[in-house]
Amino acid sequence: MSERALSLQELVKDFNGKRAVDAISFEVQRGEILGLLGPNGAGKTTTMRMVMNIIAPDAGRVEILGQRFSEKMKDRIGYLPEERGLYRKLKVMDTLLFLGELKGMKAAVVRERGRRLLKQFQLEGYEEKKVEELSKGMAQKLQFIATILHDPELLILDEPFAGLDPLNIELVKDIILERRRAGTTIIYSTHLMEYAEKTVDSLVMIDKGRKVIDGSLAAVKAEYGQRFVRVQYEGDARFVKELPYVRSCRDSGRELEVELDDLSRRELLLRDLLGKVGVIGFQLSEPSLQNIFIRKVQEGAGA
Repeated sequence: MSERALSLQELVKDFNGKRAVDAISFEVQRGEILGLLGPNGAGKTTTMRMVMNIIAPDAGRVEILGQRFSEKMKDRIGYLPEERGLYRKLKVMDTLLFLGELKGMKAAVVRERGRRLLKQFQLEGYEEKKVEELSKGMAQKLQFIATILHDPELLILDEPFAGLDPLNIELVKDIILERRRAGTTIIYSTHLMEYAEKTVDSLVMIDKGRKVIDGSLAAVKAEYGQRFVRVQYEGDARFVKELPYVRSCRDSGRELEVELDDLSRRELLLRDLLGKVGVIGFQLSEPSLQNIFIRKVQEGAGA
């Protein structure tokens, strides 16, 4: 097993008598991507702030890169907070120079690396623009650049896709995967299950401050069995969720993700579909993270 990059042990945090994080423990191995998933208000941001020592836990322990957090360790970590903050009057390159200097980087290195990253993030030619002249999405990408500028060993990203349009979400996703291939350990929070499914090696899902899932992506999906069928269709398929052998059904309008009580029922499902809707595609599938996510949240709500 590879060395741990991050270890959380029984973290607890209360705010005004309300428990925001309830005895959460998990580990992130070096060189992997871990997705910290959960609905809004689940405790993801509070957990990340405790990892970064922005707020202190009421109980528990955090180890980063094999040791307790220290100020010197910040140069080995890239942290993208949920609430973004850049100096609006500074120019783009001056912003990178200032933030790079805080990480101990030389100006020449910042300029070379910064220009390369600005080009990669499609911000080439904006070096002399002030931050306040950038769109929200551009400013978001600039903050991401500042987070990875010093080539950190560990990236901690709180909702890295927030505020981005679909094209820029794809761009950030690809750069996250590129950093992983270069050996960077990454933990990021999101509620966008589609992108988590494309990138993470392992995941931790929390709800109401408690951990409800922890494991590799493959193991988590295997736990939910192989009873799923994905159907592309045209028509009205609302009747499917009422079929007696259907355990759950997620309908996105043109595609169904159907969980059967037994996989042998798939032929029966196909017969029930034919003649009522136009079936374009019908295939066995693993459960999606979206399906698992919704089920866990509903279980937590007592649904």
